[in-house]
Parts: sequence; structure tokens; C-alpha cells
Amino acid sequence: MITPAVNRQRVNAQVLKVLAVKAKAVKSSSWVKVAALPGLIALWLLVGFAAMAAHPLGEQSQGKSPGVRWDMPTPYGDATHHSRNLRAFAQDVAQTSGNELQIVLHTGASLFKHNELPRAVRSRLVPIVEVFGGLLGNEDPLFKLDNLPFLATDFDAAHDLYLASKPEMEAALAQQGLMLLFSVPWPPQGLYSQQPVNDLADFKGARMRAYSPVTSRLALLLASQPTTVQTVEIPQAFSTGMIEMMITSPTTGVSSQSWDYVSHYTDIQAWLPRNLVLVNRQAFERLSPKAQQALLAAAAQAEARGWQWAQQETLEKTAQLAAQGMQVSPPSPALMQGLKQTGEVMTLEWLQEAGARGEAVLERYRQRRSHQP
Repeated sequence: MITPAVNRQRVNAQVLKVLAVKAKAVKSSSWVKVAALPGLIALWLLVGFAAMAAHPLGEQSQGKSPGVRWDMPTPYGDATHHSRNLRAFAQDVAQTSGNELQIVLHTGASLFKHNELPRAVRSRLVPIVEVFGGLLGNEDPLFKLDNLPFLATDFDAAHDLYLASKPEMEAALAQQGLMLLFSVPWPPQGLYSQQPVNDLADFKGARMRAYSPVTSRLALLLASQPTTVQTVEIPQAFSTGMIEMMITSPTTGVSSQSWDYVSHYTDIQAWLPRNLVLVNRQAFERLSPKAQQALLAAAAQAEARGWQWAQQETLEKTAQLAAQGMQVSPPSPALMQGLKQTGEVMTLEWLQEAGARGEAVLERYRQRRSHQP
């Protein structure tokens, strides 16, 4: 049981971590003294530092051009196509805005843990974040949609699913004071295991990595034991026996050097989940019109570029798995049949949870797919 005292300690620690970043942004020399203050005072000072970072009067007083600094946390490492795309996005924002807005990227969950990011951007601890979309599935079933197995299994279908669900996602986020800037997919998800997996019986009792509500449910339907493991924790989780298999992208397989602990990659192409880049609306509205336009223009470029890079990433990283000695193979017919049936069960469950809104989204998706050549 988490007592109020323990919870306050956790909040204070998190506040002070962000405080350090904000203090550096305004070149404060006294933030260390703040660390010794009670939590509520530190939180109050954090708001002050955040305002100073957003409107750096000190720099203006020194004759430098005014500008706004946004700290942007992401849970993913530098090597992923998502992080590389975010760096290009930040450069585009700075260039187009004439440095009126500068985005500083913090990769590898260095500023917040992944599951802390939605609350961090809602509460304006940071103005912008990148999160895995499925992470919001516990709050709203709409964000589980792109994680449903075998509903959309290639990039064209995944893009149609994104466009069909985007208006509802934007409306849901607006109620939380957030904006959806852009969304970029991961490569199709494959199965990593130490032993060959030929049918559903091979999942029974295995400890399987889970990273979202949908992957937890999938593991249960496959008679596996879901174990929550974030991306940066994968190597340790395998080496300690916490997990025995996982379903994830070739990108994550390479970045976590999966060949060190498993030998088989079965290319089931189960689904293409997406990351979301979210902005606090109040923070956005405080920007100058020029900075707002620069942010939106760079976001459009980042989304188009990210989808293209994800397709390249799929080919390159799958080839790299094979080059490292992993046995890369297509799934057996029996395995695919069982997995698709499991996916159909999960889609029906999702419809029951999402209700009429979910039915409308799926109908738009089907209409878009019916117009494909």
C-alpha cells in the first residue's frame, strides 16, 4: 500500500528532477538550494522556473533575441527512427520559427518514466511529449485500436486506420487540454522467442512481455503470463528470466540486441502500433503566431517523414536481425490461423468496450479499405 508520505516523496522527487532541467534552461545558480525545500514550495518554484523558461527574461535583458525552450521527453533511445525523427522535427521548428521556439529532446526515459508522461504533459510539467498510443488505452479504448492484432497489418491499412480514428482521438485529447501534433508508426510487430513457436500451444505458461493493456490481454488469451516491461528494461528482463518471449517491432529487437537472449524471430506482422506526439494546449496558445505556425508545419513534415522512415526501418532492422544470427522465418499456417482467431476475439471485445463510437470508427476504416485498389 502506498502511503501519502511515500506518494509525496515520489512527487517531490519527480518535481525536483524537472526543476533541475528548468533551472538549467534559465541558467539559475540556486536550484540546488531549492532541493532542500518542502515539496509544495518546490512545486511553486517549478511553476516559476517553467514560466521563466517559456519567457526567458534574463536572456532578453542581456540583449539576446527572445525565445521559448520546450523540454520534450520520450521513453525511447536515440537510435530508434522515432527519436531520429524527433530530432529532425526539433531542428525544423527552430529553423522555421527563427529560434523563437527551441525544443530540447530528452530520450531514453531520462526525464520521466513512460507511464508518467501523459500526466506530465496534462499538468504542464512539460509542454510536449512523445508516448506510445496504446498506453492511453486504460483511459479511453479508442487508443487501443491500432494495437488490435491483425486488424491492420501493413502500412497502407495502418494509415487508413489512423485517419479513420484521428477525429475521435483529437476530440478525446482536447477534453484533457491536449493537442495531437502527429503520429508515427512502429514497424509490424513480430514474435521473439528462444524456441520455435509453431502453434498457440507453444505460448502456454510462457512469461510474455506486455507494454500496453492490449498486449496484456493478448498474453492472457494465449494462456501466457503477461509481465510489464518497458523498452529500456528488455535486456535485463530476459537475462533475469522475467520474460521468455515478446511481440514487438524489429526496431526494438535491434535496439535491445535481442540476439543476445533469443534465437528466433517469427515475422507474424501482427499490428502496427503508433506513437503520439502530444502538446499541452495552454502551452501552445502562449506561443507567438509565428512559433505556432512553425510547430504545426514541422509536425506535418515529421509525420510524413516518420511514416516513410518506418517502412525503411522495417526492411533494414529485419535484415539486421538475420545478420546477427537470428532465425528469421514466416509463421506456420497453424500459428497464423490461431493468432487471427485471437485477434477477432479481441476486436469484438474492443467493440463492446468502445460502443457506438468504436463502431463508427471501424465503419469509416472499412469504407476507406473498400476504396483501395
